[in-house]
Amino acid sequence: MDTKQTDKQETFGADIRANLRMLKEALPAEDILVYEFAAGDGTACAAVYADGITDKELLGALVARPLAAAPAPKTREEVRRKLLFPEVKEADDLDAAGKEILAGNPALLVDGVRGALILGTKKVSLRAVAEPQTAIAIKGPREGFIEDIKTNMGLIRRRLKTPALRFIMLNVGKYSQTAVAIAYLDGVADKKAIRAIEARIRAADIDGVPDSSYIARFLARRPLSLFKQAGTTEKPDILCAKMLEGRIAVLADGSPIALTLPYMLTEDFQSAQDYFVSPYRATVSRILRLFAVCVSVFLPALYVAAQLFRLRLIPFGLLIIVSGGIRSIPLSPGLEMFFLLAVLEILVEASVRMPKYVALALSVIGALVLGDTAVKAGLVSSPAIIIVAIAGISAYTVPDLTGTLSLVRILYVVVAGSIGPYGIVLLTALLIWYLVSAESYGVPLLAPFAPLIRHDLADSLYKADLAALDRRPRALRGKNRTRLKLRRDAAAGREDEQPSGEGPDGQAADAAGEEKDA
Repeated sequence: MDTKQTDKQETFGADIRANLRMLKEALPAEDILVYEFAAGDGTACAAVYADGITDKELLGALVARPLAAAPAPKTREEVRRKLLFPEVKEADDLDAAGKEILAGNPALLVDGVRGALILGTKKVSLRAVAEPQTAIAIKGPREGFIEDIKTNMGLIRRRLKTPALRFIMLNVGKYSQTAVAIAYLDGVADKKAIRAIEARIRAADIDGVPDSSYIARFLARRPLSLFKQAGTTEKPDILCAKMLEGRIAVLADGSPIALTLPYMLTEDFQSAQDYFVSPYRATVSRILRLFAVCVSVFLPALYVAAQLFRLRLIPFGLLIIVSGGIRSIPLSPGLEMFFLLAVLEILVEASVRMPKYVALALSVIGALVLGDTAVKAGLVSSPAIIIVAIAGISAYTVPDLTGTLSLVRILYVVVAGSIGPYGIVLLTALLIWYLVSAESYGVPLLAPFAPLIRHDLADSLYKADLAALDRRPRALRGKNRTRLKLRRDAAAGREDEQPSGEGPDGQAADAAGEEKDA
């Protein structure tokens, strides 16, 4: 619709010609078409629709054919009864009708009937629901979100069959009018966080929203932060599991990536695979991911600092190998490491944007030909290439933090080459202070470690058994804390037990648990 906004709303009358003239003046684009037909008694009818995103077969079979077979109705209620289409709503003003037409839902006008009827005949070409490429799982559901918000909402509704599941629908973008849905479980999610998220999205003043990442920028409390401030996922099962914990989901039409808020840093060290293996294996995997992140960030910086300032940090046998490798290198250790990290980032960017088969050849050339040739030519040393390769591979154990880790790693190398080990310690302290002071809608970014929440540690870097996850995370501040009730004597095989929390003993146990958490 024309982006010029007027204070006075233009309303439809009963004259179909005047209504059509208003619509054509407001929607002058060539793909806005008018389908005119007559009712059984010759009364003029018309449907205004956007070509290409409206199902014209449904429009003809379920709308035009029933009206053409009988005398024209006199009211909108009579029109509703004659139509065979289930999704019909009313529009009294030009602005509402224009937005629906541009969204793919035609407006039906009947001469002598005031206002318009909006028909839900939107047609969008969609790809099939399939496993997302960024979250491949060995075990577990294979479904992933697609670019249609209605389909994504249906995938959530299929897993959460409860009236407590609520959606708040918004339109964002002056030109795009992108549909955005805020999904949450009533009684589980924090009401204050819901209101804050809704207020921030409503306040967004932007021309268009092509992806949910734009919404994430508006929801960020620290827009210039190196670390992301909203969780992301492409899998409905992961999203529903987070909503059951008390988080709020944000979906954007045209994007297969859903946002989850409030966000905690420990989420990125968790994987859907962790909930389909034993708790011991999941715990080891999470600790391994944390170790890999530390290697990715600190290893290049420690290598540079050890060469420039504290060579005794390197074992003597390894020191001899390193010294022999760097003897004829023209670059300083800091410049050498910075150069190799820059080459690594260039190779990653080129591999992502090139066609798949070309990217494979490019990776081989970059890893083997350039690396081997650079070492033989004496430009870089073999230990430096090995360290950069290990650091680059380690970052991908936590895919959602890869971009952030790359920037932090380069920053550590610069500091290590300038001030040495003291710079690494100072930068680490500054980074910890920054993360401790950050929060996402009232939830500390480093929870449950800072501040320490003992109960929430059961599903952090340590993965406890399902029985220990009987309460939702305290950090999310939801009122409904209980999410699992096990029968007290199930291990003994008794059949007359009461559910936990029912009866005098159960109430005492729940009260003791609340006191212990507090």
